[in-house]
Amino acid sequence: MSQVSLKINGQDHSLEVPPDMPLLWVLRDRLDMVGSKYSCGLGICGSCTVLVNGRPAQSCMLPAAKMEGKEIVTIEGLAPDGNHPVQRAWNEEDVPQCGYCQGGQLLTAKALLERNPNPSDKDIDEAMSGVLCRCGTYFRIRKAIKRAAQYAAEGGSA
Repeated sequence: MSQVSLKINGQDHSLEVPPDMPLLWVLRDRLDMVGSKYSCGLGICGSCTVLVNGRPAQSCMLPAAKMEGKEIVTIEGLAPDGNHPVQRAWNEEDVPQCGYCQGGQLLTAKALLERNPNPSDKDIDEAMSGVLCRCGTYFRIRKAIKRAAQYAAEGGSA
């Protein structure tokens, strides 16, 4: 066991964890942040995606002990009031079906729009390719990202 200090959703957490414990299990089992989902456990599906220093990362593959000094954002930290442009667009375009991948989808979309405020279909498809949707709502996801880009351009932040 080792002591680790993590900054998650703007809050500091000090925990004792095994050196190889994935960040996903710290989030879910130690901090009760269950928005990041376990699915493949191989960093392929993207259901466990969080933002690390603003970039999408699969938390099932990240040892928590190596996350010290990094800014981690989970879906719980995106906008608790649900008013982030991406969240609003997701709801308005009726994107979620089963909801399993949505945390990863929303955070990946946020990261895309922060680095590319007006993405093309190709940009969206490439950026979002790391998060698989079991329900196949890819067209609605693309539409929601374009709507979120509009909201951000009108004064909301992505």
